[in-house]
Amino acid sequence: QVQLVESGGGLVQVGGSLRLSCAASGRTFSNWAMGWFRQPPGKERDLVAAISRRGGSTYYADSVKGRFTISRDNTNNTVYLQMNSLKPEDTAVYTCAADWHRDDAVTTRRSSYDYWGQGTQVTVSS
Repeated sequence: QVQLVESGGGLVQVGGSLRLSCAASGRTFSNWAMGWFRQPPGKERDLVAAISRRGGSTYYADSVKGRFTISRDNTNNTVYLQMNSLKPEDTAVYTCAADWHRDDAVTTRRSSYDYWGQGTQVTVSS
């Protein structure tokens, strides 16, 4: 069992920045590939960024490349999502997820993730 708790969401103006954190507990964090998903109002939940268990590989959705950075601290069992140059279309509930992975590879398929956090709201005002 893995418990995931997100924090860092809030209201920010266009062009601003936020850093989301996802604290994990329960099992060896370094065995899990991690991902950040987001779900805008009335839309599906999509993968924003993913990172492999040791941090050697990352993935970004085209819509956030160059603006968002995913990172992880396996000592402190936390994964981060640094979000810069925020746009109104970034408004969504952001959720982190964990996928047990044998290799140091990212997981991009939503259905492969085993555990999910509760989510944190990010609102970008224009």
